[in-house]
Amino acid sequence: MEIFMAILAAVAGAAFIVIALWEGFETIILPRRVTRRFRFTRVFYRTTWRPWMKLGRAVIPVNRRETWLGCFGPLSLLLLLSVWAFILIIGFALLHWAAGSAVFANDGHGGFFIDLYLSGTTFFTLGLGDVLPHNSVGRVLVVLESGLGFAFLALVIGYLPALNQSFARREVSISLLDARAGSPPCASEMLRRHSHHGGMESLQKLLGEWERWSAEFLEGHLSYPVLAYFRSQHDNQSWLGALTAILDTCALIMAGVEGTCARQAELTFAMSRHAVVDLSLVFYTKPRQPKADRLPKETLEELRALLARSGQKLGNGDEFERKLKELREMYEPYVSALAAHFHIGLPPWVARGDSADNWLGSYWERPAKKHDQLPNRGGEHF
Repeated sequence: MEIFMAILAAVAGAAFIVIALWEGFETIILPRRVTRRFRFTRVFYRTTWRPWMKLGRAVIPVNRRETWLGCFGPLSLLLLLSVWAFILIIGFALLHWAAGSAVFANDGHGGFFIDLYLSGTTFFTLGLGDVLPHNSVGRVLVVLESGLGFAFLALVIGYLPALNQSFARREVSISLLDARAGSPPCASEMLRRHSHHGGMESLQKLLGEWERWSAEFLEGHLSYPVLAYFRSQHDNQSWLGALTAILDTCALIMAGVEGTCARQAELTFAMSRHAVVDLSLVFYTKPRQPKADRLPKETLEELRALLARSGQKLGNGDEFERKLKELREMYEPYVSALAAHFHIGLPPWVARGDSADNWLGSYWERPAKKHDQLPNRGGEHF
């Protein structure tokens, strides 16, 4: 029985070490999507994100809920790294125990908890010297674990700056949409604000930049999926909302907006749709139709009148509506599923009347009233 338990502990310890190292390799180093169905990291995020989101809905006030959800990304990353470290420590402790707990302790005690203590101090390279291995197997395990501890620390040091840089690159383009498409960005504002002389050239350049942004976004979020849980600095901005607004704008142009950059819209639409489809596959969010039509007939007529006042002519007739519907069906089920998973609101097609650009808002320019009596007009800003 003792031999059987020792073999079982050795197998379990080796499995823990291999799982933790392989998961760390796939998450931090491997620059491509992992295709297998079961992954510890995926299970970790699914089992932590949903309770976090439900707790936020049940307990956190509405005006603080976005801050609560925004804390999940950084905290979950730190917790995931801690879980990997704990699994490695447990794995080496099981190997020490399977080898017969061949250690010297100053107080004369032994057993699994002493092995666990030795494994922890070795992994974090404390080198206290109060517990020492006294055979070859124990010494080899100590050397291997101390090396893994150094390597783990190096990976964390290299991983976090790369993650922050990718996040910063993503957010720069999202912030630039504020004056170009409103807050939150929407297709009507993007087209209306580019109706000035030379506006179509500016819009073509903007869509070209977002074609490249979508490609960089796809590459970064396939390599570091945890980035999708990192939320934007402003409550009324998000990577999904910006990407949806770009797709909406491209769909309108492709369906029929006279005098616009149709070819560039096609290229940007293709790359942006590629991004949302692949990310939907990464998080296993099955495509689903929005609960409510994002562009009902009356909203489309409002959009047509709005663009007409700015000198732009939106297509009319059954052919236009059929083509626009086909284009919307190519991406709306995916962005709807992603929005439900990440608890992110999708942007409207036509800007709300009470919405204001973030750059126009300022806490210090509000009327001189008590802060707790001020209207929450800027609540979505910060």
